[in-house]
Amino acid sequence: MSVGAQERPPGAGGKRRANGALETEILAMLQSAGSALTPGDVAARLDTPLAHTTVATTLARLHSRGVLERTPKGRGYAYTPVTDESGLTARHMHEVLEGGSDRRSVLTRFVDELSDDDEDLLRRLLDPDE
Repeated sequence: MSVGAQERPPGAGGKRRANGALETEILAMLQSAGSALTPGDVAARLDTPLAHTTVATTLARLHSRGVLERTPKGRGYAYTPVTDESGLTARHMHEVLEGGSDRRSVLTRFVDELSDDDEDLLRRLLDPDE
């Protein structure tokens, strides 16, 4: 049996998740959990059964990217998100902006592609006295 072969239940048809789908599902679960979860807790709550090691590796990767905090619990860790969904989206937008070589051009194009409502909201956020 190859490594990871036990991760798919019989009859799963060999379908794989889209890239990032497991991370997204786990992150959403942690956002709604209200308390820290261990890899075992997460694995038990997933729609599709996965090996404990797969879940633990995914949680460790999210932690290494700064998306999750972890605290010791028993012989392992329990994980919580560092911020809510809006905070993670804003953080991702900031990382993308930092990765560009021409910040002004990126921001200009971003604003140019906003809907009128979003542009008005952005103006109000930047100048609340207006």
